[in-house]
Amino acid sequence: MQLGLVPLLILLFCFIISISSAEFSGKVGVNYGQLGNNLPSPSESVKLIQTLKAKRVKIYDANPKILKALQNTDLQVSIMVPNELINNISSNQTLADQWVRSNVVPFYPHTLIRYLLVGNEILSAPDKSIWFNLVPAMRKIKHALKTHGITKVKVGTPSAMDVLESSFPPSNGTFRSDISGSVIKPMLKFLFKTKSFFFIDVYTYFPWSSDPTNIDLGYALLEPTNVTYTDPVSGLTYHNLFDQMVDALIFAMKRLGYPDIRVWIAETGWPSGGDYDQIGANIHNAAIYNRNVIKKFTAKPPVGTPARPGVVLPSFIFALYNENTKPGPSTERNFGLLYPNGSNVYQIDLTGRMPESEFKALPPATNNKPYPGPIWCLAKKGANKTAVAEALSYACSQGNKTCDPIQPGGKCFKPNSLAQHASYAFSAYWAQFRKAGGSCNFGGLAVQTIKDPSYGSCKFPGAKL
Repeated sequence: MQLGLVPLLILLFCFIISISSAEFSGKVGVNYGQLGNNLPSPSESVKLIQTLKAKRVKIYDANPKILKALQNTDLQVSIMVPNELINNISSNQTLADQWVRSNVVPFYPHTLIRYLLVGNEILSAPDKSIWFNLVPAMRKIKHALKTHGITKVKVGTPSAMDVLESSFPPSNGTFRSDISGSVIKPMLKFLFKTKSFFFIDVYTYFPWSSDPTNIDLGYALLEPTNVTYTDPVSGLTYHNLFDQMVDALIFAMKRLGYPDIRVWIAETGWPSGGDYDQIGANIHNAAIYNRNVIKKFTAKPPVGTPARPGVVLPSFIFALYNENTKPGPSTERNFGLLYPNGSNVYQIDLTGRMPESEFKALPPATNNKPYPGPIWCLAKKGANKTAVAEALSYACSQGNKTCDPIQPGGKCFKPNSLAQHASYAFSAYWAQFRKAGGSCNFGGLAVQTIKDPSYGSCKFPGAKL
């Protein structure tokens, strides 16, 4: 009787684990960014998050209005210590205690704060001094939580895929040598000890759009295709780019002696719009990608990845809104599931239960291949004149005779206006340097056009993709 009971208990335990894992897998969250000057109020935003059937929400600070709006909902919440506080907190336990007392204690547990992230993509920051303060800050925040009797909140930090030096094949996943021993290994030790997660931002859009010739679009969109890749070392076969990227991280952690740390997808998504040179950024692809990745996250039983089959991948989709004040290329402002007026950019169901047949037809994708003609880069109307003048000076200081035609007597000197000269300089700079990584952005002062701005004998150089 006793001997027969043991296998029964093991079976029962496995059943309980599988039930809780399946339940855990169904909780797709959403990233609630606030870099827009036209966004709904926190209370309206929380209602919209619930309408999307999200089960979790991540914010990029500890905004008290948002945390108050989230009180007494069933939404699990992730908050963030701002990047600029990390250096000070890393060496000051009192400051860490004060931050937790001010930003967590007043809302916990009525707001279901479950994750406290220290900074955002810190290891991608150009200022290296902050890298080495990251893990000490994480430790101090964890200690502060414990001091206040808060034990259910996991501490982590989101990283971008550029923490990896090598990611192909996945079995060769390796952390960057400048952070591997000094930052990542202590971080992995902390995450292992505290049973936390490695939070990672995974975007298949960026590797695909930078190499669309060699990476199949369907493979990047998680579409069912006959495209597969078999890792020559591990022997694992991949059916989509997302799994490849996640497994590269898993192999990198294993290489440092931590094969079992759980992975959390802190951000993933696909842009629904972009500049003329940003191929594949359209509503069709964004909807297909997010629907497919949500199905993966919510599958029951969990599917995991080839390196960790059947393991739950908790996640946050990026992002709640299109945020109009985000810096960078246009794709950055077009990752939202919703427009700022609260309407859907495209139909989405974060539970993953809605059959594909019930979604309305999507607009066709019209920019999955590079734009064939030249693209010009012009100064944005209404841009700050002082900033435009500085950007003009920068563009003219680069390259070979970039701005000769706008010098006195040159073919493009007249009309002699700041906007006209800046537009010529921006276009000339971009035509020369686009293929070397130059962008038509200039700190948000420039905009792309496919309408030739040339006039008379003044010919504006255009960039070809």
